[in-house]
Amino acid sequence: MDRRWIQNPNRCADEYLDGIEDFIEFARRHNPGATRIRCPCRRCNNTLWETIETVGFHLVRNGMIETYIIWNLHGEQLEHASSSNATRVDSVQPIVDANDQVMDIIQDVFPFASTNMNEEEQDDVPTPIDSAEFEQYEKLLKNANQELYPGCESFSVLTAIVELMHGKIKYRMSNLCFDYFLGVFKRMLLTDNCLPKDHKHAQKVLNGLGLGYEKIHACKNNCMLFYKEYESLDTCPICNESRFKMTSQNRTTKIPQKVMRYLPLKPRLQRLYMSTHTATDMRWHKEKRVEDDVMRHPADGEAWKEFDRTFPEFAADPRNVRLGLATDGFNPYGVLNQHHSTWPIFVFPYNLPPWKCMKKEYMMMTVLITEDPGRSIDVYLRPLVDELKDLWTNGVRTYDKSTGKMFTLRAAVLWTVNDFPAYAMVSGWSTKGYMACPVCKEDVTSGWHAGKVCYLGHRRWLPWDHAWRDKDKEFDGNTERRLRPREWSGDEILDQLNRLDFAPFGKTVSRIRPSTHMNWTHKPMFFELPYWSKLKLRHNLDVMHVEKNVFDTLVGTILDIEGKTKDTIKARLDLERMGIRRGLWMNRDNDKARRDLAFFCMKPNDKKEFLKFVSSVKFPDGYA
Repeated sequence: MDRRWIQNPNRCADEYLDGIEDFIEFARRHNPGATRIRCPCRRCNNTLWETIETVGFHLVRNGMIETYIIWNLHGEQLEHASSSNATRVDSVQPIVDANDQVMDIIQDVFPFASTNMNEEEQDDVPTPIDSAEFEQYEKLLKNANQELYPGCESFSVLTAIVELMHGKIKYRMSNLCFDYFLGVFKRMLLTDNCLPKDHKHAQKVLNGLGLGYEKIHACKNNCMLFYKEYESLDTCPICNESRFKMTSQNRTTKIPQKVMRYLPLKPRLQRLYMSTHTATDMRWHKEKRVEDDVMRHPADGEAWKEFDRTFPEFAADPRNVRLGLATDGFNPYGVLNQHHSTWPIFVFPYNLPPWKCMKKEYMMMTVLITEDPGRSIDVYLRPLVDELKDLWTNGVRTYDKSTGKMFTLRAAVLWTVNDFPAYAMVSGWSTKGYMACPVCKEDVTSGWHAGKVCYLGHRRWLPWDHAWRDKDKEFDGNTERRLRPREWSGDEILDQLNRLDFAPFGKTVSRIRPSTHMNWTHKPMFFELPYWSKLKLRHNLDVMHVEKNVFDTLVGTILDIEGKTKDTIKARLDLERMGIRRGLWMNRDNDKARRDLAFFCMKPNDKKEFLKFVSSVKFPDGYA
């Protein structure tokens, strides 16, 4: 069976549509009676189970995973399939049922629960779990083997809970809604069924499968965390604010003023190697990546390669994890509370292939902050940075399911990804004012134009003999003969920061900066990581914000949309003040000034034709 149609980029081609029909027929033939199968589209990535009809729709809309040419997850035997052109298979194995999947999950979470105690001294053999973990393992095993009700062979207690919780998350069901339907299902089943009565009890059954989090108290004014050596304090040593709220004297428990949630990183990275689904993929960047000077993955970039050259010992083991870190604020209450924002901090493993590493299933939230921390974000990063330092220096012993052996897992954050305001928080360089550019720093070209600070001098980055360098009237009225600003190395930035004295964190601290500090607001905590100053690229702007802002500005200006165009009266007056682009000056007549339509703006008839064309464009469903 020729499966080259999978790589066909035209999903409307007859070859591609016929290939989908062949796949659906294959799935029906080798999974008789199955109502749901794994969806191999690029979005579901064989991790979600959908109806066969939905799978066919997804394959047309999203396309099939290009590397999935051996349909082993849909019944095809690996030993009978060619790696380049899979042939027809006569004898296949049916896919596992839900109960077997749940048992696989338990084995992934506790891969060495039954390890022989006599093998504990061997380095490659995993250490047996302690009594508390073994008790959790036994509880899960009991629920996995217990029938949902007497005579039920399709669902165990654990399988039913996992299926229901998966649906709750997938379809964003509230806890109250989930409690209602769980109660309805419990009444529909036989009287002596073992289904939990509500969400709280269902979570207790799954406790052993999940990865927990820690609650760490914080100062009300973001001065510090009550963490490690400060854990026993009742007041903040910086602002003297009480750690706890004022409550009735009869209350036995104290309520903290502010709490952050920290989700430890080590067990989450370990889980990637303890699972059969991801253990092999974590080495993809080294073993399966094609090196042909095409940028498909961060490993193809110069920053990754420079890191490998600087730290060859870390790069020698492809199982060591390279991480990206991102944060941004959002309002979980919609428009109900305009002033509140919650700030999660995520890390994502770049070891995985490009079709997995940026999927939400593999993004790990490590910190949850309940308000905008501002420059005090470093206060909340303290537990994460401490763990990252330990992961770099000592690592953590981890079981690799793909090899069946233990190894020392190390990890490093290669860069952060943020929008421009969050860039200032994590980098320590304010992105406001006359020196807002974090690349040019004090050598930036900026000035007050049209009622705001504008940044000029972009021609400095052009080649020395570029024609635009000699054009003055078309730009700011001057020819450009300066070289591009020099690039600061991480060691130079760290040396500069070490010579500056910064005020402590917190809302009560004065924010007035000395002129010697330029736009530095604080020394970023990431510089505590031994490798941070050696990185070629420490901070990135996320593509979405750049693309959206540039597009909105461009289209708003060309279409002359009020409130969105940059061709404003203030901008025209500023051009006149600078003495450039006379054709765009305000047209004065009888003591009145008017702004004529610019040559780059569309006329009304052109706008209608353009919008008519845009409305006629047809995209695949879900594409745009």
